[in-house]
Amino acid sequence: MSRSNLFGRLFSLLLMLAGTFALCQAQAVGVQSTLRGKVLDPNRAVIVGATVTAQEKNSPQTFTAASDQNGEFTLALAPGEYTLKISAAGFEEMTRTVSVEREAAVLEVTLQVAGSNLNVAVSDVLNYQTEAIGSATRTQTPLRDIPQAITVVSKEQMRDQSLQSIGDVVNYVPGITSHQGENNRDQLVIRGNSTSADFYLNGVRDDVQYYRDLYNVERIEALKGPNAMIFGRGGGGGVVNRVTKEAGFTPLRELTLQGGSFRNRRGAFDFDQPFGDRLAFRFNGLYENSDSYRKFVNRERYGLNPTFTFAPDSRTKITVGYEYFHDGRTADRGIPSYLGRPADTRISTFFGNPKDSRVRADVHLLSGMFERQMGRFTLRNRTLFGDYDRFYQNYVPGAVTADKTRVALSAYNNATQRRNLFNQTDLIFSANTGSIRHTFLLGAEVGRQLTDNFRNTGFFNNTATSILVSYDNPTISTPVTFRQAATDANNHLKTNLAAAYAQDQLELSRYVQVVAGLRFDYFDLQFHNNRNGEDLRRIDRLVSPRVGVVVKPVQPLSIYANYSVAYLPSSGDQFSSLTTITQQVEPEKFTNYEFGVKWDVRRYLTLTSALYRQNRTNTRATDPNNPTAIVQTGSSRTNGFELALNGSVTRKWIVAGGYAFQDAFFTNATTAARAGAQVAQVPHHTFSLWNNYRLMARLGVGLGLIHRSDMFAAVDNTVVLPGYTRADAAVFYNFNEKWRLQANLENLFDRRYYLNADSNNNISPGSPRALRLGLTARF
Repeated sequence: MSRSNLFGRLFSLLLMLAGTFALCQAQAVGVQSTLRGKVLDPNRAVIVGATVTAQEKNSPQTFTAASDQNGEFTLALAPGEYTLKISAAGFEEMTRTVSVEREAAVLEVTLQVAGSNLNVAVSDVLNYQTEAIGSATRTQTPLRDIPQAITVVSKEQMRDQSLQSIGDVVNYVPGITSHQGENNRDQLVIRGNSTSADFYLNGVRDDVQYYRDLYNVERIEALKGPNAMIFGRGGGGGVVNRVTKEAGFTPLRELTLQGGSFRNRRGAFDFDQPFGDRLAFRFNGLYENSDSYRKFVNRERYGLNPTFTFAPDSRTKITVGYEYFHDGRTADRGIPSYLGRPADTRISTFFGNPKDSRVRADVHLLSGMFERQMGRFTLRNRTLFGDYDRFYQNYVPGAVTADKTRVALSAYNNATQRRNLFNQTDLIFSANTGSIRHTFLLGAEVGRQLTDNFRNTGFFNNTATSILVSYDNPTISTPVTFRQAATDANNHLKTNLAAAYAQDQLELSRYVQVVAGLRFDYFDLQFHNNRNGEDLRRIDRLVSPRVGVVVKPVQPLSIYANYSVAYLPSSGDQFSSLTTITQQVEPEKFTNYEFGVKWDVRRYLTLTSALYRQNRTNTRATDPNNPTAIVQTGSSRTNGFELALNGSVTRKWIVAGGYAFQDAFFTNATTAARAGAQVAQVPHHTFSLWNNYRLMARLGVGLGLIHRSDMFAAVDNTVVLPGYTRADAAVFYNFNEKWRLQANLENLFDRRYYLNADSNNNISPGSPRALRLGLTARF
């Protein structure tokens, strides 16, 4: 039996078992009541995402819910006496005893703001967990009730590990690997699908190719599997959502300075100031100027992010934010390969002219959010305007000659200017039909994207587009003229989109929940070629469903099954061009079948697993009867398993990480790969585990392990990036509540390894041993 058939039958069996169990549980529900409540702060403003835990008297069983957009929560409980615990970030935990009768009970809870020592003392952070998020369903939902594999990396974990980029973060996210992205942008491979566009900012598309920073990030959410029902086009393998810090009503003043190996120099500040109980201001900033273990490579970046929050009453919230971010660095395409492996040159060797290699991104982001609670209805409107100006110029190493004396070099530059405007409106409301509780979502999104692309080819000595240089000394200063070649882009694109979506989260009983939704997208791409005046247009109408079932045989355990679909228009995730051929091509389709388990081993420790199959179809292939024609018979498949652990093993020991198995391969030939070939940069095995152990009240240590098996650099499967195991370490010391010192040592044993690639001859070596020291002051 083939691996595809075996996986399919196993998955079908699991779905049947889950469905049968769900039906039996739904039929077996006995007498139960409902405890409803609302969580407020001292100003009677609602608290969203508060964790509510009920434990029955003389029983170890617990039941958990999270407060929604109205601050409301619902627990389906059998009549009896319960101990209720309500907690939320920045507030003191409340414990009270409640008696639940056969009739529905209604409770109102007011949490007090935590003392300042609880907000600033690093040693008080007991875990990295996030109980509930709003991005996966657009409603505040506990992670355990979302039928999807999700990894959330908190700002505390990013701080403890001294994570510097999105690529660093996904080292500890099962099922995602970082792609080189030509070393000028964030690019990820999520469940076998490479993307440079599936990035979101507070749930709104942020799809331009650039390196994002973490200085103003509250948490990173990695939502795996197709997410088109919530996020729209693309997102075939999953999406990454940055949740940024916003102005709150707890004062904060924090300054962090960092320095380390390879002239690492970085500073950031976080200032939060309330003005009474209605208006608050927050200001985050960053400056970095660092070198690299790669010779001649430097980066300079800086960012400013002021935000305002205005709460005219307890039911209304308005936030406004602006960010300016600049990223400038040396364009570095890495090293070539030789005889199917990374070339044995020194990892610091630069190929090309470093003085003529540069990357620049200037980003302006203006955002606003309005939210109003009206009884059981919540109306939310969010707007994001982005102005992006991006340029890179690079030298690209090519094939090494057979005698390993010379290597090919080429060069080009590329400029992109894009303006995005997106507006989302959500209406959320709750209702009951008999004993079934519904949380409905009705929403609409409109947007416009204006893009200009311009590319030049490099001509060495103003004549040749490629030259051979010495393999032993490939750093050059040969004059290069950049001008347009025959096929270089010079175009303008206008993208208009409109979408409508609906979702119902049904609570059939305290044992069974269902999430079902449907989205319609209208995607209108208009292309103008500035070189010849050609105008092309492509309109797609996309329907993206999602349905998931969550079964809770006991409260700490959720068993789920999920089916979802997403589409990628023929112009690609960056819609950089449109031709007479791609104009006729239907969107690629991504279909995901997933079965998983989420288990709260203890209150602050969660173990999750997911078994999935993801199919990518409608991929372009060459017509076997006409080599000049394109047919859409290409396809690929990813079969995978993920296991993740996050939380506190003990009060002193925190862990975060997991294991992933992925088998991503082409089931039918495409224009780029033969049938049976492995998808590029998808290792069969990855493992990561970060440990933070508190030795004493003020002293803690960290140890991280990252393992990746072999993977191919490109879809032709001719060059292998060897697997590796890397160890990282850290020490944290809190002098008092205001001063914290930490040291992070990356690649503790100084192992040589190769992180990722962009092609067979653009390979990025990993960093040798590197030390970073950080000092944080709060005042």
